[in-house]
Amino acid sequence: MKSHVKALVVGGGAVGTSIAYHLARAGWNDVMLLERDELTSGSTWHAAGLLPLFNMSYATTHIHKYSVEFYKSLEAETGLNAGFSIVGNLRMAQTQDRMDEYMLYASTAETAEVPYEWMTPGQIKDRWPLVHVDDLKGAIYHPTDGYINPADVTMAMAKGARQRGVMIERKWQVDAYHWTGSEWQVTCTKMVERGGNLVPSEEQTVITAEHVVTATGNHAQRTAKLLGIKTPAIPVEHQFIVTEPDPALVEYRRNGGAEHPVLRDADAKWYVREERGGWILGPYERNAPARFAYGVPDSFRADLFPLDLERIEEEYMSMIHRLPTSETVGLKDDFNGPICYTPDGNPLIGPAPGLRNMWLAEGFSFGITAAGGTGHYLAQMMVEGEAEIDMASLDPKRYGSWMTTDYAVAKNEEAYEHVFILHHPDEERERARALRTSPAYDRQKARGAQFGQVNGWDRPNYYAPQGFDDHASRSFRRGGWWQYAVEEAKAIREGVGLIDATAFTKHLLKGRGATAFLDWFTCNKLPKVGRINLTYALTSAGTTRTEYTIVRLAEDTYYLVSAGAWTAYDSDFLMKAIEDKMDDFGWMSCHDVTTQWGVFAIAGPKSRDVLKEVIRDADPETALSNKRFPWLSARQIELGMCPVNAIRVAYTGELGWELHHPIEMQNYLFDLLMDAGEKHGIKLVGARAQNWLRQEKSYRAFGTELGRDATPLEADLPRFVDLGKEFHGKAAMEKTGVRAKCVTLLIDGPEDADPWGREALYDGDTKVGRLTSGGYSVAFGKSIGMGYVTPELAVPGKKLKVRMFTKLWDAVVTEDSPYDPKNETIRKDG
Repeated sequence: MKSHVKALVVGGGAVGTSIAYHLARAGWNDVMLLERDELTSGSTWHAAGLLPLFNMSYATTHIHKYSVEFYKSLEAETGLNAGFSIVGNLRMAQTQDRMDEYMLYASTAETAEVPYEWMTPGQIKDRWPLVHVDDLKGAIYHPTDGYINPADVTMAMAKGARQRGVMIERKWQVDAYHWTGSEWQVTCTKMVERGGNLVPSEEQTVITAEHVVTATGNHAQRTAKLLGIKTPAIPVEHQFIVTEPDPALVEYRRNGGAEHPVLRDADAKWYVREERGGWILGPYERNAPARFAYGVPDSFRADLFPLDLERIEEEYMSMIHRLPTSETVGLKDDFNGPICYTPDGNPLIGPAPGLRNMWLAEGFSFGITAAGGTGHYLAQMMVEGEAEIDMASLDPKRYGSWMTTDYAVAKNEEAYEHVFILHHPDEERERARALRTSPAYDRQKARGAQFGQVNGWDRPNYYAPQGFDDHASRSFRRGGWWQYAVEEAKAIREGVGLIDATAFTKHLLKGRGATAFLDWFTCNKLPKVGRINLTYALTSAGTTRTEYTIVRLAEDTYYLVSAGAWTAYDSDFLMKAIEDKMDDFGWMSCHDVTTQWGVFAIAGPKSRDVLKEVIRDADPETALSNKRFPWLSARQIELGMCPVNAIRVAYTGELGWELHHPIEMQNYLFDLLMDAGEKHGIKLVGARAQNWLRQEKSYRAFGTELGRDATPLEADLPRFVDLGKEFHGKAAMEKTGVRAKCVTLLIDGPEDADPWGREALYDGDTKVGRLTSGGYSVAFGKSIGMGYVTPELAVPGKKLKVRMFTKLWDAVVTEDSPYDPKNETIRKDG
């Protein structure tokens, strides 16, 4: 066994073998894979092997699509049949709400060029007569996918990897990782069979690797402990049963009937497929427990848990309802094994927090579906520096150090039972709530706040009357909350509103090297002392890695504000860059101060009037004037007894200020502002109205318009890029050019719905782009959206179409910042 390799992959399931294969295919000719037992001996061996393309995530959709196409090519390369049965995938709907979900998903599928068809109940019955359809509304059908044999596809990828020079070593367990400063030393122990168990022997070796990838499946908690990091990847029990042959199905196939597609009755929470004349039923029931929260016992190998039929009785009976001929068929086999989950159901793919050249590929609840695409896109990240799609939504650092085992268990169990529960775009799941709260949480709740969760923080989405049921209001169209968000948006445009933005990520950077570092790290000019600017840190590929508002507090002291959803993600990137450049630029220190400072954003034509009531200044009338406090500047002020770092900027595009205050004084400041604002009609405003308002100003948001698949120039932000200086990613950005361009569109959509930011854009019958954000504009009285189109179409006045609920609706490209394009309102003096 070699002692030094370019890349070491730990884990020999479908995901690990795919990563090893794709690294070799990408040109790394010194790759080794270690498996502690046998290939496929983890969750891979008891997976059902389904390949569902359905997914609301743009990145995950691309990953699944790649897998399906890749698996079809394996036999030609390796000579091994992966057992791919291309029977299609039929998702049935019992309700109109479910059909609405499929329509929203279908537009996402279009943007990734995933084929689909719509089917009526009658068409289903004509094609597959064993299916009971009387209570169905319809279905969406994917003709290109189906199911595969998990062990066979893993072995085919392993053979393909070996053919490309990958060394695969079985029965070696990793027991320690040590970073030398330039490479990893990985201590491995030879595992041996003893009494049916797999136990460590006395034989050990150390493998030195430039890069390490962990794809350890159910053993992710052990891996995290060895690395000294946290991960929410914890398995949940998943059961499926196999029936005896169904005589009616056997007869149907004998008479030339086509194999049934993988059937999914989402409203009944199960999937079913044919298996040797019988049926496999896989339910996603409530109360499936998480397992191995603190690690997999040494005695657990390719083992299973006892079947709990009582727990899946409801789903079993609903299968009989949907396939009546299955009622008299006996059970042939059952499986109840651990499948790894994460709180949002998506895998963890990318660099490990705080570590160099350590890559994670963990938490795969649909590992067979995702394995091929994960290998492809992770190899791109490792070899080329970035993937061709934005992988930020799957980054392991989307869960920060605040995350605990209890949190992961609660959310993973919830994610499991939500596999087939309606995925409303405005859904907010109930478990582990009110975990991270700003001090004003109780005051906001008492005033009707309906909270959403972002990065563990509960923040107001909107405010409703007492007794309003947020859960019942959710919809794929305009939910019951919509009218309240409209009122809040109007309050900002016409009066004054207060938004809790405490979840913003905040870093304090200072030291003699800080200025030179930031000048290299970001693409815009640095502000002068007392001023602010908006800027971007780029990836090595020249795309947008992070958006910052930089406040220059002193010559070498900076306060950096970025998106609240991305604290650990931003912090890790920033800290590593500082460490890399300390010798070049000089000493500097950087601290994450997110939880030390609360933030209120006050905005609207009357915002200055409210602040005048409470500011303590020798001349309160002029303290907030343009002369003393101009737009895009920052000052330390006193509001009553609260010291405030005030920034004259507003994400809503109205006259306003961000009030950064000591978090322990938040309740005092909240009461002060609400009391002072009462006579001015102040209104509390949530994140949904704010999201609409920022689109009226064409303000891009990180994670939607801004990401690792587009440069700032493609985001059409040249005013924030200083091409007269050198900065990280500049050359790559210029080389990339402008492949697509970000635009704002006003949309004449259906009367009861707005786009969500996942919809396909058309020029005539040609798909030309996609929306990345959507909502309603109170200024224009119609739907609004932002997205990317081919550059020649990014012209104000260009008429396009938006796909919503299977129809194409008129849309027109507007000028940038259609509301107040000259920024007269935001600069208003007083």
